[in-house]
This record gives sequence, C-alpha cells and structure tokens, in this order.
Amino acid sequence: MTLLTVWADDEPDTVLKRTDDAEVIADELKQLGVRFERWPVVEDLPAKPTSEEVLAAYEPYVSRVVENEGYILVDALHMTPEDTDEWREKAAEARRKFLSEHTHDDDEDRFFARGAGVFYLHIHGKVFAVLCEAGDLLSVPANTTHWFDMGTRPDYVAIRFFHDDDGWVGNFTGAQLASEFADFDTLMAVRASGLPPAQR
Repeated sequence: MTLLTVWADDEPDTVLKRTDDAEVIADELKQLGVRFERWPVVEDLPAKPTSEEVLAAYEPYVSRVVENEGYILVDALHMTPEDTDEWREKAAEARRKFLSEHTHDDDEDRFFARGAGVFYLHIHGKVFAVLCEAGDLLSVPANTTHWFDMGTRPDYVAIRFFHDDDGWVGNFTGAQLASEFADFDTLMAVRASGLPPAQR
C-alpha cells in the first residue's frame, strides 16, 4: 500500500501529514505538479525479468504514457536480492548514489511492477516521502529536487521513461538531507504496523 509522509525540511522528527489513502495522496501530489497513478499488477513476471518481458506485460499502459507524454526511451530494470558479497556491494553503491539529493533536466517517471522504493520530494520547504509499491506510477517533474531510497536490501522491478537517449542523468545538489529523514526501512515498518485513524 502506498504511503505519503510529509515533514518540514528543517524538522525531520515532526510528521506534518501521513496517509495511505490513494486519493488523498494523488490530490496532494497533484498540487505539486506530480502525477500519481495506480495500474493493475501483473503477478506472473519471472523472478529476474528482462526489460522486454516487463514492457510486454504492461504494454497497453506503457504505450498510453509514451503517447501522452512523448517519451522516446523506455526500459525496465530489477534489483533482486542475492546472498553474495558482490551483490551486497553493488546494492549499497546504488543506494548511496540515489540517496544524494539531485534534480533532472527531464521528468522522472517510474512504475513499480514489483517491490517498493521511496521518492523524497523536496518542495516548498517540505519533504514529501512517497513510498511506492507494485502498481504505483510516480512522475517527478523536471528540475524537482529529490532523492530515492531502495532500502538496505533492494527488491523491485521498475519501468523507466525518458525523453531522450541519455537515460538517467542526475544533477547533484551536494545537500545531505537524506540522512536526516526516516529511510526506506523505517517507512516500510510504519506501513506494516498500520496507521492510526487520525493519520488516514
């Protein structure tokens, strides 16, 4: 289940809003210019799917986004846990890279076909953490300051959309905000424990 958590960017210990209501999340993000959608999940993807297998499974939805948004490059990637030192080092390196606050010259559209990840959007003096799970599509507008956390044991399949052939290019700000806010593992634990009625 998707989870939105909002803090002031200078008060990481005080939650201003937390909800798992998909309509509330979509409305909140729409005010920021961020598109949020839910697609039906294809359950029978292989354990380590190729990009082609993922794109074929979601072809009607991918085609609609490409047509509406004008993307020219679409691919899919997966992070699948392995019990090897090599995989753990690779996962830790990837996590460190995306935890650094950055922007992109292009929109960043991601659809989660499996697993989860958290996008942290740093907008208007606040941090909006969107815990995305299977079925969630999030579109971060170009030049939006943000970072991404895949957790200490990344496990996800995601479709990526690009407007040019350069793919993922980050413009890093040098800010270290990511270390001050609840990380992926913490937010997953919050979601698993269930929200009190006052936060729904």
